[in-house]
Amino acid sequence: MSKQSRTGRARIPSMTSLLEAAAARRQLGKIPQSVLTDALRQAVDAVRRAMENGESADRCNAQALLDDAEKLIAARNAARLRRVINATGIVLHTGLGRSVLADAARERLAGAAAGYSNLEIDLDSGQRGRRGAYAERLLCELTGATAAMIVNNNAAATMLALRGLAHGREVIVSRGHLIEIGGSFRLPEVMTAGGVVLREVGTTNKTRVSDFEAAVCERTALIMHVHTSNYRVVGFAETPTVGALVAMAHDRGLPLLDDLGSGALLDDSLWTAASEPSVLASLAQGADLLTFSADKLLGGPQAGILLGTAETIDRLRRDPMARALRVDKLTLGALEATLELYQSPETIKTTIPTLARLAESVDSLSTRAEALRKLLSNEIRAGSFEIVREESFAGGGSLPAWPLPTAAVAWTLPAGSNATELSRRLRLGEPAVLARIRDDRILFDLRTLTEDESREVVSAVNAALAD
Repeated sequence: MSKQSRTGRARIPSMTSLLEAAAARRQLGKIPQSVLTDALRQAVDAVRRAMENGESADRCNAQALLDDAEKLIAARNAARLRRVINATGIVLHTGLGRSVLADAARERLAGAAAGYSNLEIDLDSGQRGRRGAYAERLLCELTGATAAMIVNNNAAATMLALRGLAHGREVIVSRGHLIEIGGSFRLPEVMTAGGVVLREVGTTNKTRVSDFEAAVCERTALIMHVHTSNYRVVGFAETPTVGALVAMAHDRGLPLLDDLGSGALLDDSLWTAASEPSVLASLAQGADLLTFSADKLLGGPQAGILLGTAETIDRLRRDPMARALRVDKLTLGALEATLELYQSPETIKTTIPTLARLAESVDSLSTRAEALRKLLSNEIRAGSFEIVREESFAGGGSLPAWPLPTAAVAWTLPAGSNATELSRRLRLGEPAVLARIRDDRILFDLRTLTEDESREVVSAVNAALAD
């Protein structure tokens, strides 16, 4: 160790003196001592390493070390689950939790969390009841399905269906349907986890019913159709409809599983325009078992839903894995309330946030964008603000390649400012704000911003500039 390094290390304040100095800082004075001590040790260690490498020792004073510790604590706290203002325009942003729950769902969830509930008790008889029975009944009433089952996500629903219907046997799938979802989770891997043998047919862009027919053999247990909910194959492409596969499968005495993914529950003009199949359409074409997500186009909490015949669903309920994949009372409460809103289809585009945001017109968005622009222009003198026409997307593996026209407020930053750094400060604020960066400007997309959040965006921009 050099003489300069030893001299610098000797100048580093003791932990006792640092903790005493921290007590005088308003923000650090609120931090639990164990957390504060750990952050100070990290800051001191970083300074020691820098000096050992011959770097400057200008951060070995108490105030600099407290500043460094405060930044470390802020970064640590940013990782906790907390509220985020979504200004990206991506309605079902997977990183931000996909669907925003309806007011009724949040109230039901809070009620279920506040105390005990009739999760597995039939209050009429006082006997043991089945978890999720009411939500399953709602699903059957809304779709016409004979039976329903609820698990923790659609990947779990698909795996359970494969285990229950084809364990140890072959499942025939089009090569163009071998999807990969978020986190590099691939359908072949789900099939392996389900204990089935994948038999892929056709090509990436063209698969015909005859390809499925040629692959059927004594080892075949199931025909599987997968909705490519997060991508589209266009151009020289062909794939059989669910109805055509159902007819072929039933002719061979086989069931048809339709992994629908997105979960558009009711027929809607938006789904039709975007060629997005609905749950009702799949069932109408005769699918024997259907799986989909509850936290995408349905607009509910994270869950996976299976619809099918009573015999098939009962078979899946008996699978030992069913207990491992079940949902808790909070999820069920939120899902029940969301499904109840579907009983009034004329109002769901106003009561379910996901559907409201997808359906809002660009004229309405432009009006709200102008209100936000005025707020920002009146209170922020750093840079300028203007309304721009942009494109947003459903996200969450839904409505792929279907851009939604939107209006955003573009913040042209003052000279010398860095869009990446200001965007980071917005993310680390309270509440956090996530926006887009384009051409060195920060964009606040109104499709995912509520009117109440506009004032908070102004405060967040002020705070980001003050840091």
